[in-house]
Amino acid sequence: MSGLAGSCHPGPVVAVAALMTALAVTAGQSAGRCVLTAAAVLTGQLSVGWCNDAFDANRDIAAGRRGKPVVDGTVGVTEVWGAACAALALCVPLSLACGLWAGAVHLTGVAAAWAYDLRLKATAWSWAPYAVGFAALPAFVALGLPGQPWPAWWVVTAGALLGVGAHLGDVLPDIRADLATGVRGWPHRLGPDGARLLLPVPLVAASAVLALGPAGPPGRWGMAALAVAAVAALAGTVLGRRWERAAFASAVAVAVVDVALLLLRGTGIA
Repeated sequence: MSGLAGSCHPGPVVAVAALMTALAVTAGQSAGRCVLTAAAVLTGQLSVGWCNDAFDANRDIAAGRRGKPVVDGTVGVTEVWGAACAALALCVPLSLACGLWAGAVHLTGVAAAWAYDLRLKATAWSWAPYAVGFAALPAFVALGLPGQPWPAWWVVTAGALLGVGAHLGDVLPDIRADLATGVRGWPHRLGPDGARLLLPVPLVAASAVLALGPAGPPGRWGMAALAVAAVAALAGTVLGRRWERAAFASAVAVAVVDVALLLLRGTGIA
């Protein structure tokens, strides 16, 4: 059981599910709908994480990537595929229970993530599923509100930008090992230095959209958050030339600012 839990990419799964649950609360969903939203997002993310590990199992074993449950032998590939399919089967009715449009949008995002795992990861279009998947999440929350209001343009745009940044940040730590095994996604084509330099750009752009996009003045907190994001990104770009981890750490800092802005603006996502 621990091997199966470890192979779902638990960190990102918990983080995304918790963030969308918090956004549902700040957006004004009822308690029952918040629980339903959380369950739909959690099962969707679990299916994607398990699919990723199951599909990559042969390459991970060949590369000797220790620390992955399938590579370490603590769980079998067949079990992981079974868990992925079971989670996906649960995600469909849970998503549609939030409303037809909301469910369709969320399942589109989940389908994009599966397409990344199964095919697009090693192509120049590897960024697209991340953009679609991350844009779909706040849209799913907005469409789950009473009256199924269409999400505001800025929250969808910010979600897509965060997705592109998440893709770059997810690939960067393993980019050299991926290149050695023949993976040629969009960040890999940029190369380690190109990916590192580009990493903060979509994240800071998301900060700008979240701070300036909603109607009305951004306020002191919005401008302060935007300034912090810009300074962190600049520091990461400069320091990252000598210490690659600094670039990644600064990107995480900017992402945290973006999450705070998203929750701060949560009442206006629709």
